[in-house]
Amino acid sequence: MDLQQMRYVVAVAEEGGFTRAAERCRVVQSALSHQIARLERELGARLFERTSRRVRLTPAGEAFLPAARQALDASERARAEVAAAAGEIRGRLAIGAITTVAAVNLPSLLKRYRERYPQVRITLRAGISEELIEQVKDGSLDIGFLGLLPGTIPKGVSDLELERGNLVAVVAPDHRLADASETDLASLANETFVDFAAGTIGRSQSDQAFAAADVQRDVAFEVTSPEFIAEIIREGLAIGMLPANYAQRLQGVRRLCVRDAPGRVERLIWSRHRPSPPAAAFLKFLDVEI
Repeated sequence: MDLQQMRYVVAVAEEGGFTRAAERCRVVQSALSHQIARLERELGARLFERTSRRVRLTPAGEAFLPAARQALDASERARAEVAAAAGEIRGRLAIGAITTVAAVNLPSLLKRYRERYPQVRITLRAGISEELIEQVKDGSLDIGFLGLLPGTIPKGVSDLELERGNLVAVVAPDHRLADASETDLASLANETFVDFAAGTIGRSQSDQAFAAADVQRDVAFEVTSPEFIAEIIREGLAIGMLPANYAQRLQGVRRLCVRDAPGRVERLIWSRHRPSPPAAAFLKFLDVEI
């Protein structure tokens, strides 16, 4: 068993097929298939079920995949540590972020980081805060940018508060409140809302505030991205509640301050274990002491 075989297994699992996995690994498909077959013989178990329509992991493959990823991560970390000892930052930097991150200009930040450390391979994954916390804890992400309720401290990770603020009401230009400078939650009681899925932190920020104000609201549209929320608002189908700093970026809508608005805190998180050299360099880039 070697690391290259593990890379092939991970690629097939993530790409869903041998052809795309071979393209990703830049090898001919026959060579990739041969190496996986050799590994399966060594392990004494099939890792993939192959049919004419799809490829999927067997129970043995499901058990093997996390260990393979850990071995590849450890190998990459070892190379990065050796390079760092010689004064060079290289390796992988995996970042996760909520789509409404506003405390930093993340694209600009990543551009400057890449210019400073061109040997680092940067990946970025959008997700909800709950998922990002778990992915930083299990090591699949190095850094996470979250949006949380005030007073909520993510467990099992190191963290730093970046920004504290409120949500604002976002309405269409022809909405009855479009020309108002501010409102309150009670005045929005009869409105139709668009929001994130129930149970997510992004949704809880609004739900808890309306509950505290003893105001019931109708969330008829549940979506996964703030861009989709904005599109529904522009069409006049609903109104929404979004972070103030993020809402400033939106075109074709009106923003209203809400006197009893839901609060929100953006936090930066990273592993409690010693960060990898690329992650440590990123935190230093943000003037974070570790």
